[in-house]
Amino acid sequence: MPKKVELDQSRRRAPKGHFVVYVGSRMTRFVVPTSYLKNPVFQQLLEKAADEYGYDSHNRIVLPCDESTFQRLTTFLAKHT
Repeated sequence: MPKKVELDQSRRRAPKGHFVVYVGSRMTRFVVPTSYLKNPVFQQLLEKAADEYGYDSHNRIVLPCDESTFQRLTTFLAKHT
């Protein structure tokens, strides 16, 4: 059985092939597949984030949209990617 420390460390990292973004006023954490990076709509969202927050967001990717909009986007991308 893994040690608790190992479990805690795994929760901070996204699984292989995924990355973490933070969305909304509550900074909700989402783990998304790297395949989304190929989608033009997701790329535009990342560009908007860079324009709004810059590239230094305390080592976090913060996206400038609310949670419900992001969930609709990821639902669409999951069906069409």
